[in-house]
Amino acid sequence: MEYLLRCIDCNSYYESDYIYTCPRCSGLLEVQFSLNADEIDFSLDGNNLSVWKYRSLLPVRINPISLNEGGTPLYKANYISEVSNCNVYVKHEGMNPSGSFKDRGMTVGVTKAIEIGRKAVACASTGNTSASMAMYAARAGIKAYVLLPAGKVALGKVAQALMHGARVISIKGNFDEALTLVRQVCEEKGFYLLNSVNPFRLEGQKTIAFEIVDALGVPDAVILPVGNAGNISAIYKGFLELRELGLIDEIPRMIGVQAEGANPIFRAFIEGRREIEPIENPETVATAIRIGQPVNAKKALRAIYESEGMAVEVSDTEIVEAQKLLAAKEGIGVEPASAASVAGLIKLSREEELSGERVVCITTGHLLKDPEEVIKVCGKPIEVDADVEAIKKAL
Repeated sequence: MEYLLRCIDCNSYYESDYIYTCPRCSGLLEVQFSLNADEIDFSLDGNNLSVWKYRSLLPVRINPISLNEGGTPLYKANYISEVSNCNVYVKHEGMNPSGSFKDRGMTVGVTKAIEIGRKAVACASTGNTSASMAMYAARAGIKAYVLLPAGKVALGKVAQALMHGARVISIKGNFDEALTLVRQVCEEKGFYLLNSVNPFRLEGQKTIAFEIVDALGVPDAVILPVGNAGNISAIYKGFLELRELGLIDEIPRMIGVQAEGANPIFRAFIEGRREIEPIENPETVATAIRIGQPVNAKKALRAIYESEGMAVEVSDTEIVEAQKLLAAKEGIGVEPASAASVAGLIKLSREEELSGERVVCITTGHLLKDPEEVIKVCGKPIEVDADVEAIKKAL
């Protein structure tokens, strides 16, 4: 299926696989297909879910670099449905190969890097992006370079990037500074940038929308954490494409959840603005969404406004309580940022913003991504003597 890159700001079109932002105005780009239902080679039948089931709607021309990503579980959350008075499903993206939703984008992004002849990829990261990129770069046999904000990334994620052979560099600064620097390095060294400013990477993430429809149909709302804001943008784009192809009639409301200490999109939404005011020093226990200047903010706000959705902020306490609730009542283990979606759902249900609706909460990363946080909030195991009576006293 043919495609072009379109600037969301000046509406310029480009027939190129080598640019990330608009050469004319520096605006964000998105992949725009010449959509034709006759070229679709998949059925929304609930079978064989995976990213590459939807290859006819992905902008690559070679065989993919794949680790069998996608096809993640969609759990019916009975307890959370009861307490929220909604019909709740949880799409657990932590069940992807690297333990996060980033694999959907990386399988497409690294494949695109190989297609255009790049020998190295690079990213700035709060953790999950680096882990995923390192895995797929290893699979492809190319080099991977990572910039991280020192002391601000969960060690489980750093360990993944290191084990898969990435060159990991910690900088004395935050994620937004790391992204600015890695973009400059990529330009000067010829590395392929795989942050979400890359429009091809986001194409893989839109398959979350395809899988939701494939397995469930169209929900009333999709709720997800928002950090750099690529995922909410991509998922919304996926629903739009299905509607344009005549495969669905409705678009769910897109609801983005941010932590109180890293909430520029929420602030813009409540003031009715289309652009954010960056937060200089974002802070939250949810390290994966600790971003003060999300590069895809404009796309995210567009998705929220056009879908008649909303943005909501939650406290770190609400995030941790939702994380515990998911684990203890639904058996679903997620990292803190993932639980922001459920925290947002519960908050909105208490405010009667949602009632009786069919809702999909996206949980973006696995519990074991941040085990240090788990020990902090749950405590260490009880230690006793190797004695039956001592064990019984501790029960």
